[in-house]
Amino acid sequence: MYPLLEAPKKLHQFKPGSSFSQVLSIYRFDKKLRLLMFNEIEKIEIAVRSTIVDIASSSIPDPFWMTDVGNYSNPIKYQNMMSIIDTELRRSREDFIQHFYLTYSDSYPPAWMLAEILPFGVITGIYANLKNKRIKKRISQYFDLQIKPFESWLTIITLTRNACCHHARVWNKRNTIRAMIPNTMLRPWITLPTDSLRIYFNLCIIKYFIDLISQNNHMKKNLLDLLAQFPNIDIRAMGFPSNWEQEPLWQN
Repeated sequence: MYPLLEAPKKLHQFKPGSSFSQVLSIYRFDKKLRLLMFNEIEKIEIAVRSTIVDIASSSIPDPFWMTDVGNYSNPIKYQNMMSIIDTELRRSREDFIQHFYLTYSDSYPPAWMLAEILPFGVITGIYANLKNKRIKKRISQYFDLQIKPFESWLTIITLTRNACCHHARVWNKRNTIRAMIPNTMLRPWITLPTDSLRIYFNLCIIKYFIDLISQNNHMKKNLLDLLAQFPNIDIRAMGFPSNWEQEPLWQN
């Protein structure tokens, strides 16, 4: 209901012509937007998860590298990660985890098994804490990004994913973290002035990854269809600039 209040909002006076059907429309739009984003983030999560584990596992001659403190820069973050790993292993009822402990005597499963049961935020945290910069560079270059922007964008993806999973309002919400803008872009990107704290910028990050992961995707069409279903939604409140459809990113 908040967008329908007159300024100053603290007076709780609705704008003329406001109705409960408008409130429901905003609510339904927000829900469909979350579903749209989560559907794309699912593909990004699988691609990023597998790329981090594949490249690190092929570069470090130890199948148990993920639980080796020597591979990480920050020991405190490592301890926090290990605590989550222990918790996830206790909870897991996956056949491959049970088979591992019935067959082998190692304390922890290899990296590619752990990657299947760990939350996405933990996987991105593992990447951020890797000590070997060469490995981190190989992973980020797979997505045509530098290390720091790649980490930053993974954080935005993770936060957006969590908001979608927990049914939080997303359509006009401001991010709490400002995404890092790469100095140079090797792939089509946006050129118009854009507020990186708005959901439009999150959508741009998602589109960037999806164009790499799933060529000939329908994200732009699905987004346009959704906006057409809800013409009452003020996309400026989402951070959309004028003529956003003509941006190089959205032309692909």
